[in-house]
Amino acid sequence: MKVLFAASEAHPFIKTGGLADVVGSLPKCIDREYFDVRVILPKYTCMKQEMKDKLSYVNHFYMDFHWKNEYVGIMYAEVDGVKYYFIDNEEYFGGDKPYGDIKSDIEKFVFFDKAVLSMLPLIGFRPDLIHCHDWQTGLIPVFLKNEFQGDMFFWGIKTIMTIHNLKFQGVWDVKTMQGLTGFPKELFTPEEIAESDLRVALIGELIKARQEKGITQKQLEELSGVKQPVIARMEKGTSIPKVDTILKVLAPLGKKLAVVAIDE
Repeated sequence: MKVLFAASEAHPFIKTGGLADVVGSLPKCIDREYFDVRVILPKYTCMKQEMKDKLSYVNHFYMDFHWKNEYVGIMYAEVDGVKYYFIDNEEYFGGDKPYGDIKSDIEKFVFFDKAVLSMLPLIGFRPDLIHCHDWQTGLIPVFLKNEFQGDMFFWGIKTIMTIHNLKFQGVWDVKTMQGLTGFPKELFTPEEIAESDLRVALIGELIKARQEKGITQKQLEELSGVKQPVIARMEKGTSIPKVDTILKVLAPLGKKLAVVAIDE
């Protein structure tokens, strides 16, 4: 059985937390007599030079993505008997750390997810199963079902998802996600669309009100009792705060939440 692990990090190439430990160690523990397990990662420019020196060029192509024709390089390395592939694009995977603000990260990993599937025919490896790890690879199953079924190469490929950290979900508004993925509106439930619109409107009002009053996030911490990192995550959309937290932040800004009737 052929299995492809798709993840945003794996030891020893790049690590920020436990995800890298799991993705870097689990493939080595699976019986190679019965399973051909390989790993696909982004090729970050912030990887240590000694790890980048292990990579060799395989191929490259250009992929339609977000109204552009983007370069996708394919690199390869073998460590401890495990075959690793890397998606190369310095526009998305450049910088001094693998993750940045959530909006940029979402675009980065939408690109990665589509590129993972697009590169498979070029490396001569057709997995029976793609094991997706955390939100960064969460769109691979969606792309597979909705964008790649016109090619017989992809027929019958299964996917499975492992969530390592439920706190981070890669949640963003539906309109942006549609623009990045090209997915039709029908793929999103009315509840998702309504929640997305509400979240975007709430974050927008929070930032607008704070800026109009000339208050920094640190000053808002002092006024509300909510820690500045929590406020920062709220404004970036990287967390879904509790209602009481939202109320505490809005109060010093002269804002409040209200339940109103919606005309049908």
